Amino acid sequence: VNKKLKVTEIERLKEWIAAGAPWSPAWAYVPPKWNESPRVQDSSWSRNWIDPFVLARLEQEQLSPNQPADPVTLLRRVSFDLTGLPPSPELLSEYVADPSDANYERVVDQLLASPHFGERMAMMWLDLVRFADTVGYHGDQTHSIWPFRDYVIQSFNENLPFDQFTREQLAGDLIPQPGEDQIIAASYNRLLQTSHEGGVQLKEYRAIYQADRIRNVSQVWMGATVGCAQCHDHKFDPYTSKDFYSLGAFFADIDDEAHLLNTTSGDNNGLPTRRVPEQEVLSSFQRRQLAELDREIDALKSQGKSDNANELLARREKLAAEKSLIMISHAIEPREVRVLARGDWQDETGEVVQPAVPSFLGTAKPSGDRATRLDLANWLTDPEQGTGGLTARVMVNRYWALMFGEGLARVLDEFGGQGEAPSHPELLDNLAVEFSRSGWDTKHVLKLIALSNTYRQSSQVSPQQRDLDPLNRWLAHQNRFRLPAEMVRDTTLAVSGLLDRTVGGRSVRPYQPARYYEHLNFPQREYEPDTGSEQWRRGVYMHWQRTFLHPMLKALDAPTREECTARRPRSNTALAALVLLNDPSSVEAARALASQILLQKVGTDDSARIAKFYEQTVSRLPDDHERQVLLDLLAASREQYSRDTQAATELLAVGNSPCDKSLPPEELAAWSTVARVMLNMSETTTRN
Repeated sequence: VNKKLKVTEIERLKEWIAAGAPWSPAWAYVPPKWNESPRVQDSSWSRNWIDPFVLARLEQEQLSPNQPADPVTLLRRVSFDLTGLPPSPELLSEYVADPSDANYERVVDQLLASPHFGERMAMMWLDLVRFADTVGYHGDQTHSIWPFRDYVIQSFNENLPFDQFTREQLAGDLIPQPGEDQIIAASYNRLLQTSHEGGVQLKEYRAIYQADRIRNVSQVWMGATVGCAQCHDHKFDPYTSKDFYSLGAFFADIDDEAHLLNTTSGDNNGLPTRRVPEQEVLSSFQRRQLAELDREIDALKSQGKSDNANELLARREKLAAEKSLIMISHAIEPREVRVLARGDWQDETGEVVQPAVPSFLGTAKPSGDRATRLDLANWLTDPEQGTGGLTARVMVNRYWALMFGEGLARVLDEFGGQGEAPSHPELLDNLAVEFSRSGWDTKHVLKLIALSNTYRQSSQVSPQQRDLDPLNRWLAHQNRFRLPAEMVRDTTLAVSGLLDRTVGGRSVRPYQPARYYEHLNFPQREYEPDTGSEQWRRGVYMHWQRTFLHPMLKALDAPTREECTARRPRSNTALAALVLLNDPSSVEAARALASQILLQKVGTDDSARIAKFYEQTVSRLPDDHERQVLLDLLAASREQYSRDTQAATELLAVGNSPCDKSLPPEELAAWSTVARVMLNMSETTTRN
């Protein structure tokens, strides 16, 4: 109100009008098209079509690309990016012996084919779709949903086309004759926070659930903040309030209100709580194990080994009985959806709307009398009749961020007026077109990025690069950043030899502080950590308690997953360092690493053992200064534990992995202290 244009703004408007008032939609709403590679001065630098786009901009900005990363750094980088784990010593030795382009491509293919690839990709996807093991609201009770995580992991491992991946999650239950995987996939629609608190108003929570689903779908697939239009037309983008509620109408057929109406069978405050409709299922990995057992049983029977076959039959029956009751999507007669004036769920005077996509983006062709979630999924992934090109651009930007730490467009979930235009728009468009043309092949796009010279650059930054491009928007070097929380834990367990690499399965509960759940009610509960090898499963399988996130995850910036998280923050705090030093899992891993080095009989020479620590942890040898620092620490630790044997006993008692009785306790405690420092180094937890 009462704001006036500045003189310069008036002059600019006059110039624009004089030029014919040219206008075009914002970049994010223009479908991507293929762009020819730009001409560059140094054509020899490019390994594939990605590189000329980067090099042309560097030449324009008077910057030069970095030298390639050394083989060890490059292999660690691509292993972390594609599997979330450090490379095995065997793979490292093989690659360092032959760091040729052909061998590098072979390694990339091997990592993409690893079963751990799906686990790495699932970490990203589960953040986006706000997957958690608990309901979030009120008592934050557990709910049964872990087979969905197995579906995601398996889908990435099998390179399920992204358009099919989308259809199965949004509308797997609407696909003709859906299989068990499609039923599990459609549990996506049930991942939101839910409540059954006394006094819950049905219509209020109907509006809350609807808004949650609109926010998530729009951020995950559209890179859009359509949620801003809940109470009014969007202030920065063309989304109207009617668009918001029309999108919500796609989800008005989801049967998920029994708990709000107190008609759920069983105790709503039970663990897990009931969230009907539910169905007993076997996860994708459980079904794979059954299929393998069936093949073995058939082979034994054909060989006349009935006794052996009967033993496997008993195992098969036990596995087949391990079904889990999970929340599923079940379509009912759609509820009426109205535009809520100012988002007020008590105002029932607004226009009744039918399922429809934002009007400025076209229409979703209905397959019947009324558009369904399946029609929405098809529209999101159809480059010709829908917004498949825009969806592809959103996703490849996230894949780029996975491989560089930053997207070409830096705001990963906002491709609108509040976001940021891409640094290399033609490159981003080409990646989007490549993604959809390839049949929505995720592994193809990631391999393309990994093989580029842009990706292979060193992350060392020169003073000129820092001065001219402090945020590395022009990609004159690779980026270095701390690993995500789960991968920090995975790395610690992997180098110590403790990591259980089993793929798939229920959520596991690592150690956490006593009484951490003492303020959780409805019901009150005690946290019971798992024992044995399940304690050392990968971080992607950790129990995700929304309101009381595991302290290690919280200290290392993992999200609560109450909402879509496209990019995690990265902080550097004393609390994170204390967790890495003192979390029982870290202490136990340090002890296991120390035991492993001591039992390898590297020699009685402390210097040689410290060198082995470095090789095992960060894949290199220490310099003289690093070696001396650890030798001094070792000497001080030996002196401390020789005086205070009780302290050594307490250190070795942490966790449940057994200590080797052949090692003197004081000596093992001293070396465990050295290992704790090694596992807490920035280099150990950083991807370079």
